[in-house]
Amino acid sequence: MGILSWIVMGLLVGILAKWIMPGKDPGGCIVTTLIGIAGAFVGGFLGSLFGLGPVSSFSIGNILIATGGAILLLFVYRLVTNRR
Repeated sequence: MGILSWIVMGLLVGILAKWIMPGKDPGGCIVTTLIGIAGAFVGGFLGSLFGLGPVSSFSIGNILIATGGAILLLFVYRLVTNRR
């Protein structure tokens, strides 16, 4: 995937993660995109670790894996900063 694809997927995944885990997190569209991109990396790493495969294209499975990674990042962020 190219850099533009990662940005678009990051925006989509970040929006899905914020929709699933609403809360008062700082940042707007840019932070949401960054959380989504980082979530895609985390989800891809964990997916590879557990045999699900890396996040390498736009497919439903890859979007779900990346969204799971973004939700995990939001959860850890909220634990560290004590936000609910």
